[in-house]
Amino acid sequence: MTEINSKQVNPASYHLAGLFAFSLRLVVGWTYFSAFWRRLVLENKLDADTAGYIGEKFNHFLPNALGIKPVIEHLVTHPDQLWWAMATFTIVEAIVGLLFMLGLFTRLMSMGVFSLAMGILFSAGWLGTTCLDEWQIGILGVAAGFTIFLSGGGKYSLDNWLSSKRYSFTNRKWFSWLGSGALPFHTKPLYKGVFAGSALILFITLFTNQYFHGGVWGTLHNKSVKPKIEIADAAIVQDELRFTVYRVEGADVYGSFLIGITLTDQNGEVILSRNGSDLSRIDETNINNKYVAKVKPGKHSLVIPLGSKAGLTVREQTLAGLPRGSYQLTLTDISGITWSETIYIS
Repeated sequence: MTEINSKQVNPASYHLAGLFAFSLRLVVGWTYFSAFWRRLVLENKLDADTAGYIGEKFNHFLPNALGIKPVIEHLVTHPDQLWWAMATFTIVEAIVGLLFMLGLFTRLMSMGVFSLAMGILFSAGWLGTTCLDEWQIGILGVAAGFTIFLSGGGKYSLDNWLSSKRYSFTNRKWFSWLGSGALPFHTKPLYKGVFAGSALILFITLFTNQYFHGGVWGTLHNKSVKPKIEIADAAIVQDELRFTVYRVEGADVYGSFLIGITLTDQNGEVILSRNGSDLSRIDETNINNKYVAKVKPGKHSLVIPLGSKAGLTVREQTLAGLPRGSYQLTLTDISGITWSETIYIS
């Protein structure tokens, strides 16, 4: 046994491993290449002025992203940089996905798949209305990238074709790291490396499943089901009601539809009221959007997309000269959900 463990794995084993993983390489490669295909071939989702702009989708990731929230927030507050980031990301997905399917520099592309999947996992792993959509895509991409890095491209790969043509660079050590073929490991360290890498991926799986969804213990939750709006900086200044809305939960495919803004005094008397029809006609100069995803008037309500943040101003003459005391600001969604914030005038 000691003698076997001191030797490297037979190169034929890598050849078979790559062959067995061929379908995995094709499917995972297409999931990344198809992102480019959808955004630029079937539709133009890199046009910042049209519906479906990928930058707005990226903005949806912001409220509950893990670890990279500052990066996302910086980009969605700098639209020019965001466009370049989305364009670059799309091109990288196209290159990585296509070469991964073709099996050209397979191990280098598997590192790309691993990195892209980690990005999806930590930014959007909390999203998914009917199941844990983005989390599943991310974590399976991580596992697939690791697996294909170990196996290489196998028989049905351009790496194998280049090796069969006996090009000199395919015999270099760097090609086994970036392309395909036998990795320069003895069996015993390889076994330990595979076990450690797999254990780490399992830890990431369980940790993110618990962090985003409570999927390991406790109460299972899904932040993509019901809209949630946070209210901040609420104040009454002369004849103006000012406050900031930030939508942090709910489905990413449609907005929260705000159909009511009400201000009451401590006795429950209504001081100010706006219904859905009023909000659908709100002057857009009274909406100060912070991010790419924009709060805007809709046909019958005020539409608040996931991840959007905006300062709102409502003018009402009755607000001027209100007596000291506490006032309750209440926002009402079309679903019947309400959110409240207390405003103090001293």
